[in-house]
Order: sequence, then structure tokens, then C-alpha cells
Amino acid sequence: MYKIMLADDEGIVIESLKYIIEKNFAGSCEIEYAKTGRSVIELVENFRPDIAVMDIQMPGINGIDAMKEIRKISPATLMIVVSAYDKFDYAREAINLGVLDYLNKPIQKNDIVAALKKAMNIIDQNKEKRNRDLRIREKMENVIPVIESGFIYAVLFQEDYSDGVENYKTLLGIEEDGGYMIVIESGDRQDGEHLTNTVGTGVKIQGHYMEIREIIKGHIRCVAGPVMANKIILFVPHKNEEIDYNTRIHIIDSARNIACELKEKTDIEFRIGIGSVKPVSKLGSSYREALRSLKVTKERVAHVKDLPIGCGYDADYPVEMEKMLFEAVEKGDVNHAIGEAQNYFAWMIDKNAANTQGVKLKAIEFVLWAEHIAYMNGGMTYHFDSPRNEYLTSIMNFEDYDKLGKWFVEKIGEAARNVSTKQDEQSSSLISKAKNYIDGHFHDDLSLDDVSRAVDISPYYFSKLFKEETGVNFIEYLTSVRIQEAKRLLLDGERSIKDICIEIGYQDPNYFSRIFKKHTGVTPTEFKEGKTG
Repeated sequence: MYKIMLADDEGIVIESLKYIIEKNFAGSCEIEYAKTGRSVIELVENFRPDIAVMDIQMPGINGIDAMKEIRKISPATLMIVVSAYDKFDYAREAINLGVLDYLNKPIQKNDIVAALKKAMNIIDQNKEKRNRDLRIREKMENVIPVIESGFIYAVLFQEDYSDGVENYKTLLGIEEDGGYMIVIESGDRQDGEHLTNTVGTGVKIQGHYMEIREIIKGHIRCVAGPVMANKIILFVPHKNEEIDYNTRIHIIDSARNIACELKEKTDIEFRIGIGSVKPVSKLGSSYREALRSLKVTKERVAHVKDLPIGCGYDADYPVEMEKMLFEAVEKGDVNHAIGEAQNYFAWMIDKNAANTQGVKLKAIEFVLWAEHIAYMNGGMTYHFDSPRNEYLTSIMNFEDYDKLGKWFVEKIGEAARNVSTKQDEQSSSLISKAKNYIDGHFHDDLSLDDVSRAVDISPYYFSKLFKEETGVNFIEYLTSVRIQEAKRLLLDGERSIKDICIEIGYQDPNYFSRIFKKHTGVTPTEFKEGKTG
């Protein structure tokens, strides 16, 4: 049903237009009319027409001024102007107001019908677009929580920052490279630093999840994760590396409002912990800070920056350099670890050259921590009587920074190298074990799952590792082993091709023949007769 307003001070014109509309668009239009500029504006406020057919010259407020008011009241109304005045100024101003058509009186039936059809077509298109947009929005309302949950899982539980997180950022429209984590935990009541009945309230908030999401997002722009036990984890994008005092107070106030509103809506007690700003790749650290802020205080809302305990650095301390050094050791990236060790030692000498004891102590502290990281990553074995017993004596006897620096860089590089070597050894050992298993079971109906289970790693990781170490995938290697054994048996000459086919793990002689020819260039029969490929 199209709502059409007719505006003209001549009753005969209105009646003529009504007749044309009802005859050509029977049953599809609701028609109202007005004869003065003022009544036009009042009618638009109540009727909200889809289409307004208006005369420019009207008593009181003229048509142009009335159209300006219509634009304010009902911007979606499509306007068709009819006028006995063919003046350029009128037409130009009407066009500026977005008039769909400008018709001269006397109005021709075909012209008004064509103008109305044009308007109705636009209305139908706009309505379809709105419906389509609503359907998309409805679907997105169901999909977005899944995407947001995926983002939270990705930043918290992946070992390395990857393109996957960037894909989530793109889908969620996150342009910031960092932000902070918030942990919202629920319980029946507070008992010291803890909430009681966490299991029961965890189940309860699951039923209120969508309502809780809506409340949270009404206060802060964030990515909301799923209910995990009695907790909901949020990520709040932030463009700056630090949060100033005023912003921190605003964040805490918003969190208090969230906790109060959630309590009011669900009758559940909530506490909120807030971490500091970190790069997206380091959000796990902000999450742990948010958890710690809840554990060491009794406050309903706790920000990590307000905690009585914390780790501080001098203003010029190279925090990122330190992180990059130990990350390189953990990854077994020898060259990177050596480079960062050289940079860090150069910084120590530049800033603390006079404090010889301090430099030596820091050097041994870093070396021991790097070796601890190597140990935790399987790259070292501790022995009570290891060469580490000589570290303290060695560095205290260094007479200059050149020798100390060389020792420092060498030990950091060695720790990273131990991690890398151990990783390579483990990979080689696994693949060697896998090859031995394949060599001993190739005649069975052998699958990737069978081999990965034999070496005790997941099929996906085994497949990736096998290709990296051997240059071929599992099936290619298995086929190669079977073909080599088939060649040996064919040359032996005592077995039939069918028996050889079954003996090397194939059930279909025709399939075996095709595979054999693909790899050797000849059929099994031709190979047996000496026509080797």
C-alpha cells in the first residue's frame, strides 16, 4: 500500500488526481489531501506519505517552503511537483529539494501515471533494500558473537601471533593494533577476594548471555568472548600504547556501571578485572593482568595499574629489546637472539659503564634466564655439576667489557641454538620413527592416522612435519616404498603380479598397474620382462 498526499488549492485538481490514481492503481494506494501550505505540513506530520504530489503556488505557506518542511519531517517522502508556472527559478529550487518530477498544468494523465510508477518503483526498491539489510543484520547478529568468540580464543590460546588474528580483526572492523583485556566473573556473593557458587552462576549467566552482551556493549566498544566457566572475557581496542589517568578513571567508572546493571538485570554478583594496554599479539599478558587484579584485591572493579604490587622499569629501560631477546631464545631463532643480545649489552655499557658489578650481575641474570627458557622448551638438561658452576667465577675474572660481552652473546646464542637443535632433533627423530613404521607396515592397509598414532602426534601436525622433513607427503612416500618392494618381487620372478599386488598393500591389480606405470613408465608385466623405465 502506497501512501499518497495530494496538495493543491483547487478541489477539481485534487478530484482529478484521485480519479486517475484510483483507476490506474486500484486498491494499492491510500490517499489524503491538503489545500494550504500549513495543512500540508500538519498532514505530513501525521500521515507520513510515501509520495507527495504538490502544487508550488498554495495559500499561506507556498509549496517550496512546505517542501522544505517536508524534507525535515519525512526525508524519505518522494515529491512530484505540479504547477501552472513554468518558471526556471521554481524548477531549480524544486530540483535542489530533491523533487522526483516537475509537471506542468494542465496535467496529462499519462504523465502523472508515469511519474507515480517511477516513484512506486523507487519505493519498492528502497523497501527491498531495507528488508535485505535487515536480513543481513539479523544474520550478522547471530554470526558476530561466533566471530568475536573466535577472536578471543585466537589471542589467548594460540602460541604464535598469526594471520588468523588479522583476519578476525578485518571481519570485526578493528583497526587498532592493541588494546586491553577485561575479565568479568560472576558468583552469588563475595567472600574475600573470591565469589561463591561459581559453577552455578556460570550456568546461569549462560542463559543470560545475549542480554549481558547487550548491556556490556551499551557501555563500551569491545569484542566479547563466550561464557568460560563463570567468566566472560572482553577485548577493548585502544589506539595508544598507554592509558592516561583520566581515561583509566573513565574505564573504571564504565566497568562499575556495567557491574551494577548486570547485577540489577540478573540478580548475580559480578566483579571486573582490567589489564593494561598491549599489542594484539601480546593480549595474553593483559588477560593475566586482569585475572591477577581480581585475585589480589577485594574491589568490585580492579585495574592492574591500581594494584599495590607490580613490576616497574626505569624510564629509559629497553623493555621491548628484553622481550625480543627472550622470545628469540624461546623460538630457537639463533641469529635474532644474538643480535638482540649484542644490542642489549651495548645499551648496558652505554648507560651503566661505571657500574661494572651491576653489568656483570645483569649479564649472568640474563644468561641464566635464557638457559631456563631453553630448558623449558626441551633444549637443555640440568645437571648439578654442570659447567654453569663456573659462570660466577668466570664473569668476575673478566677484566674488560669486550670479554664479558663476547661471553654474554655466546651464551645467549647457545641457549637459542640448543632450542633450535632440539627441535630439529625431535623432528628428525619423529620422522625417522615414522619411516621405520611405514617400512615395516607398508603391506597393510596403512593410513596417515595409523602412522601419526604410532609416533604419538596429531595427524595434521604429522602430515605437515613429514612434508617439511622429507619433501614429499605421506602418500607419496608410502607409494614409493611399495613400488620399490614391487620391483624387487617382480625381478625375483617367483610370484604373480596379483600376488605381488596384495603383498605390497594393494587390493586391486588394475589400480596397482596404473600406479606402477605412473612411477616407472612401464607396466608391471613390461618391467618383469626386462623393459625397465
